[in-house]
Amino acid sequence: MPSPTDTLEQRRSALQAELDGQKSQAERNKLGQFATPTALARDVLAYGLSLLPKGEPVRFLDPAIGTGSFYAALMSTCRRRPVASAQGFEIDPHYGKPAQSLWKGTPLKIRLGDFTQQAAPAQSAERATLLICNPPYVRHHHLNASEKQRLQAAARDAAHVELSGLAGLYCYFMALAHSWMADDGIAGWLIPSEFMDVNYGRALKAYLLREVTLLHIHRFDPNDVQFDDALVSSAVVWFKKRKPSAGHSVTFSYGGTMEAPASSKSVSVRDLERAEKWTRFPRQDAEAEHDGYRLGDLFAIKRGLATGDNGFFIVDEDKAKGLKLPRKFLRPILPSTRYIKADEIESDRAGVPLLDKRLFLIDCDRPEDEVARDYPDLWAYLQTGVDRVASGYLCRSRRFWYAQERRPAAPIVCTYIGRSDHERRPFRFLLNNSQATATNVYLMLYPQPLLAARLSENPAALRPLWEALNAIGRETLLGNGRVYGGGMHKLEPRELANVPADEMAAVVGLKEKLSPRQLELADCLTA
Repeated sequence: MPSPTDTLEQRRSALQAELDGQKSQAERNKLGQFATPTALARDVLAYGLSLLPKGEPVRFLDPAIGTGSFYAALMSTCRRRPVASAQGFEIDPHYGKPAQSLWKGTPLKIRLGDFTQQAAPAQSAERATLLICNPPYVRHHHLNASEKQRLQAAARDAAHVELSGLAGLYCYFMALAHSWMADDGIAGWLIPSEFMDVNYGRALKAYLLREVTLLHIHRFDPNDVQFDDALVSSAVVWFKKRKPSAGHSVTFSYGGTMEAPASSKSVSVRDLERAEKWTRFPRQDAEAEHDGYRLGDLFAIKRGLATGDNGFFIVDEDKAKGLKLPRKFLRPILPSTRYIKADEIESDRAGVPLLDKRLFLIDCDRPEDEVARDYPDLWAYLQTGVDRVASGYLCRSRRFWYAQERRPAAPIVCTYIGRSDHERRPFRFLLNNSQATATNVYLMLYPQPLLAARLSENPAALRPLWEALNAIGRETLLGNGRVYGGGMHKLEPRELANVPADEMAAVVGLKEKLSPRQLELADCLTA
């Protein structure tokens, strides 16, 4: 027979499903409403309670309580530990009012309102000893300028955090909750793991290392998505509201559960301070200083072009012929990688890739009156996109809305998105022997002057260089990129440029790159 707490959780779970079903996926995505599954909520609560001194009464707070999954988990896991108080905030009455009815008669008090606009308790005895929250995952572009300014000022006042305008709402929740916590109180935040890798996460990482004692970060395997309706890679961040002691180390774990992770490692705060990306832990060691070549020394790495509307500007060979589009305004362009079976792309005499799917980019830099007069077939096609395509953000910002940005063919292109569960390589480097440019699903590698000079002397060196790129270890590439739910990884140009490249430099005969200290000594010897 189920216990009273299990029965209540069953009712809560059914209520959550009913309320979710009354909203569209788009509405919930915009507000960042992704309910915490029961098993995950109980796993988080059990671990949080283990971090509190035994027998200490719990003052519980959830700043984004929804229907109360974490409070239900608290009731099922606290056993004999007393709960002195329990409070939650919910901004959306659609969830908040039914939750108030569900928990009526229990110690939990749910307040309807925006947590970021509430005043923290003045008395320490009223502040939370255990704060557990799955904050709304609202991306920055859903926050207007005035709202960002308010939140940034509030974060600065509450926790001395200078958050970027690119930070998501969950970052502000973490900063503002600082004032709601009792000294030595424990906080557990279930948040996207991307903050550990991206630029806007630097301020949040500085807060975790300097303003509180970071205890443990557990990152779930991105192939095991925690939320069925959100494509994010999740982590639980645990800390105590107390400045860190000298020599402090943090537990990083990965996969499995917090109590039984697949891997775990203790990482010093010193190593975390200088680590660019935290998602490399615990599976990789702290980043060693690398004074040698990086890919950015050898290649200028740029994202492929954004057309403004691929469906309009990219046409296949048959469509181009049917529309009688002038060949001079058609540039060959690579299809998506699912149409490229081999890693080397061959071409015909015109520079068009020898692929089953041969695509062309419409790119014309002539004024409208000239196009209308001299190229009537192209003009007729462009008129079909005036209402829908020309008014788009990218197109309307151009001199001629149908003229594309300059992205010449690159000798090597790399896939921008990869998967960690790929059998061989999460990212592919393609040797491009054609004159095809590429869209922004690829990264384009153009030789820097140093490398270009070597390749002009020995063009055949491009092939072993490409082979060396494909031999880069998968963990190196994954560690330099960023991860999302479902095992999806991305590499931005700057991230790929940061990959060590001494072996590639050696392929083209470049001498060992001297460190700043070695250069200084060399200058002294030759002075």
